[in-house]
Amino acid sequence: MSNENPSPVLSLLGLARRAGRLSPGFDAAAESIKRGTAKVVLLAGDVSPRTAKKIEAAAVQSGVPVHRLAETMQQAGAAIGKKSAGVLAVNDDGFARKLSALCAAQ
Repeated sequence: MSNENPSPVLSLLGLARRAGRLSPGFDAAAESIKRGTAKVVLLAGDVSPRTAKKIEAAAVQSGVPVHRLAETMQQAGAAIGKKSAGVLAVNDDGFARKLSALCAAQ
């Protein structure tokens, strides 16, 4: 493990997870989109094209913005206490706005 500071995106994802405002994984994110609670969907940089296409279609249909992270599934997973996470739905307006701004700046 490197001793680098985690990116601001990863730090914020960790906070969102601890606050209970994150739906990690394809199924949880898809359910969050379907229920209308997802405010933004984040995709790890190395998520499979098939997974990305399926979740993007559901998000676009529901009007939920989607951002691609520079970070890998392993890095995103480590930030939220999991082995890996390719799809993350953020279910809080404040976290979603901040994460969207950080993703746009990458």
